[in-house]
Amino acid sequence: MMTQPLPCCQYLPDESNRKLTRFGGLPLFIDMAIKSGLTGKIAKTLNTKSQGWNDLQIILSLMLLNIAGGDCVDDIERLEQDAGFATVIQSLATHGMTRKERRAFEMRWRKGKERALPSPSVLRRYLEQFHNAEEEEKRIIGKAFIPADNIELASLKELNTVLIHFLQNQLFSEVATIDQDATLSATNKKSALFCYKNFKSYQPLNTYWSEHGVLLRSEFRDGNVPAGFEQLREFQNALAVLPIGVKKVNLRSDSAGYQKELLKYCAEGENERFGVIEFAISIKVTEEFKKAVAEVNENHWHPIYKNGPKNTLIKTEQEWAEINFVTNWSSYKKSNPNYRYLAVREKMVDQQELDLGDSQPEQKELPFQTIDVTGGKYKLHGIVTNRKISGNDLINWHRERCGASEKVHSVIKSELAGGQFPSKYFGANAAWWQIMLIAFNLNILMKKLVLPEALQKKALKGLRFHLINLPGLVIYHARKLFIKLGGGIEVFDFVSSISKKIMVLGYGPPRPLRT
Repeated sequence: MMTQPLPCCQYLPDESNRKLTRFGGLPLFIDMAIKSGLTGKIAKTLNTKSQGWNDLQIILSLMLLNIAGGDCVDDIERLEQDAGFATVIQSLATHGMTRKERRAFEMRWRKGKERALPSPSVLRRYLEQFHNAEEEEKRIIGKAFIPADNIELASLKELNTVLIHFLQNQLFSEVATIDQDATLSATNKKSALFCYKNFKSYQPLNTYWSEHGVLLRSEFRDGNVPAGFEQLREFQNALAVLPIGVKKVNLRSDSAGYQKELLKYCAEGENERFGVIEFAISIKVTEEFKKAVAEVNENHWHPIYKNGPKNTLIKTEQEWAEINFVTNWSSYKKSNPNYRYLAVREKMVDQQELDLGDSQPEQKELPFQTIDVTGGKYKLHGIVTNRKISGNDLINWHRERCGASEKVHSVIKSELAGGQFPSKYFGANAAWWQIMLIAFNLNILMKKLVLPEALQKKALKGLRFHLINLPGLVIYHARKLFIKLGGGIEVFDFVSSISKKIMVLGYGPPRPLRT
């Protein structure tokens, strides 16, 4: 007879009234939200109603849900069940109130306030207030459509600007390199539409500020809306929220941005504030472009070098050349800006077509353009620019967009709550997405301004392991809140240093760069 193995430990409930928390580092993000002016902006900007809960309580709850690792509305219960963290939230709601004000606050609930955070049903009803039902009637089947924001959603979008300006106040930059890229976020919502990859999704267009690492804007869109649809309008919206002190703007985009209106707007200096905007945008490789590439002399192709460690250059398998390519709208006239076209090619290794048999699907076409020349078959890519730097530098500069955009897309969909949607209503999901965006930027402020260097490059899951999920005992005494951290003096010093850095951040106007 075999002996049954015992578990490594046995579990017992803690029936004491101790307010334990496993989110000992999460209040630091609340402090940053307060210091940046975000909480004050929420209180002043929004005025929706939800069964006694105010906008600040609900939006802050959803932001903290994102940062703590929740990815759906129901996950708010995990925060509510954390007795210590619930005490933190309750004390925050009544901080600075007199006894009379606290009583009035508690009287807002008909049955008495028992929860520290809103329930999932309250959150869902709150998010539905951002849905613009009147706009839904304007939809036409088979056509791209972006519903206009109602007042509530427009006000919610304004909140992100506070974080952008606060970061600029602390880390001044005269340059804003803007990367625009759309991302597909799959969903099984019945009301969602199919994207070009033939699955249901939403397709927000993100506008990223490279120097600061923040999202300037993100326009929530249906899955069937092309990435480049009304991209110029959204680019102008992003320029409008850039803080004072920014003097020069650059633009990088994939081939969705290869649009006559967008290119001319940048190259001809139509923006009153920034004038000519330098850009590098991937182009759609057409037969005309392939013909121009085929006419390039072999001696005019140059190897591409990428940056390596310790300021070294690494030769790649790719080559670039300047192409004599002119479109109808960019024809050579003295009054026209100078558009440069560059081609990037990479020789493809000879490969035999696979015989998949009668029962197998045919091999799909390659997901990129190719060109056949005397020397063999090449993968082909094109870029248009108005910058005057060398082709090699231009290509490497343009490719920085890809790394940044893909990383951001991964974070917002897998580490934050941008990969799940709470509602059948478009506007409710748009609000959910915008609150996720605010949580993303709040995390960037923490990394850029107060976290030690070892944590600045950590993904959110790493921050949760090292900072957010610290165990602690919450003590509320004499109207003061304390968290007794586990882990000894080293953990205490670590968290205290971050807290002190947040408290000394200033509010002053942007400072010019030192010369």
